[in-house]
Amino acid sequence: MEFSSFFTSLNRFRASANLLLSQYEPLALLLAPLLSLFAAWALQSSLHLVRDKGLKATILGFFIDSIKLVPGVRNYIDAEKQKVVDKLQSSSSSKSKRDGWRTELPRVGLGVGALEKMNEEKRNDVAWQGKCSGTVYIAGGESEGHFSLINQACSMFSHTNPLHLDVFQSVVRFEAEVVAMTAALLGGKEKASGGQICGNMTSGGTESILLAVKSSRDFMKAKKGITRPEMIIPESAHSAYDKAAQYFNIKLWRIPVNKEFVADITAIKRRINKNTILIVGSAPGFPHGIIDPIVELGELAFTCGICFHVDLCLGGFVLPFARELGYPIPPFDFSVTGVTSISVDVHKYGLAPKGTSVVLYRDHKIRKHQFVAVTEWSGGLYVSPTIAGSRPGALIAGAWAAMMSLGFEGYLSNTREIMEVSKRIQKGIKEIPELFVIGRPDMTIVAFGSDLLDIFEVNDIMSSKGWHLNALQRPNSSIVGLSTLMAIRIAYRPYS
Repeated sequence: MEFSSFFTSLNRFRASANLLLSQYEPLALLLAPLLSLFAAWALQSSLHLVRDKGLKATILGFFIDSIKLVPGVRNYIDAEKQKVVDKLQSSSSSKSKRDGWRTELPRVGLGVGALEKMNEEKRNDVAWQGKCSGTVYIAGGESEGHFSLINQACSMFSHTNPLHLDVFQSVVRFEAEVVAMTAALLGGKEKASGGQICGNMTSGGTESILLAVKSSRDFMKAKKGITRPEMIIPESAHSAYDKAAQYFNIKLWRIPVNKEFVADITAIKRRINKNTILIVGSAPGFPHGIIDPIVELGELAFTCGICFHVDLCLGGFVLPFARELGYPIPPFDFSVTGVTSISVDVHKYGLAPKGTSVVLYRDHKIRKHQFVAVTEWSGGLYVSPTIAGSRPGALIAGAWAAMMSLGFEGYLSNTREIMEVSKRIQKGIKEIPELFVIGRPDMTIVAFGSDLLDIFEVNDIMSSKGWHLNALQRPNSSIVGLSTLMAIRIAYRPYS
């Protein structure tokens, strides 16, 4: 009886539905669901776009794309772009610089004459001593003082390769000691660090960051099963994170800094979701020399169970000593809860040869994801800790020599001098009515801007006078970076 009643109701519903739908064209009935699905897809895509870029940026992008649809506008834009490309490619100065460049091996080798040719070419380089921001951090000439010492160290080990552990045991030890000494500077000896700090030397800050991101991605995949990884960084963070995102297929969120030009904790917290593997802080950030709120970021990362990388590439060999000297340096290293990895360049204020950096991890559970081990290769077992396979042992030896020759007191003395000059430069900029300092620099990087002058034009004029600074944007500004101790001796000479 119940089944009979059910089928009767079903037949009535079918008859009513057919009667209602009979008013419409069959084609309309066919297209309606498809159009509904398309509309739902378009709405979802729009919502994702607004979420990714923000409402203002989305509307602006839509407006610009609409203008490009106007006949002739896109062709005009493409033509202007091509003009710039053609100008760069046909630049007389660019062509003249390449005139005489070799395209083939010499038939007969030059022998020691190659060194003479190199000396000739070297005369064309910019006089960088003390006048190039963020370029060379070692003062003096190559044949004297600290510069000479690390050059000799590199020369002694120019044939070595730490990939062959059993052959070049000396540079293997040097690397281990450079890593251990660096870790000790960055909280490795403190109880809060956990006592398991480990790491490797790399070719520079970019590789250190790449490895930290890759290790964090794989660690979080093993820990939480995250297969669509995302990371969140302040917009002041280094461009190496963009490179890491591209290399390792990670979605990158760049969050605007706050009015003090540091990471916005609230904005970062809002962006964290189930796919977040990593957040980032800098100590200090390259653009403005300002330290992000590392403690607060560490607490956020620890609470959310995600990785937290601190970029100490610039500050690793200054901040520990500035703190020792009594400067008000906030916590920034492994003593901070939540910090899982750190990158620090020895070739900056560590005064080591170019191509030397260190990546550190809180423990071996994270660091093991940095390694690549191939066991099935016909050439045998292949294990590589860094991106490179073969590595120049000479640079490792040069870094070890730099750290051992200077020692704690040497770095302390250097830091005292450059911090004092940094404060004097800030004071000098503030005394120029047309200029202002960006934020409150914590270290030896001072960014300055202007509401009255075109700061890029100022930068160009300074370059023409031999002072090569870094140009910044958002806001437009330039960096005065104390790259070398030579800057201390020449920065306040009367302009010639």
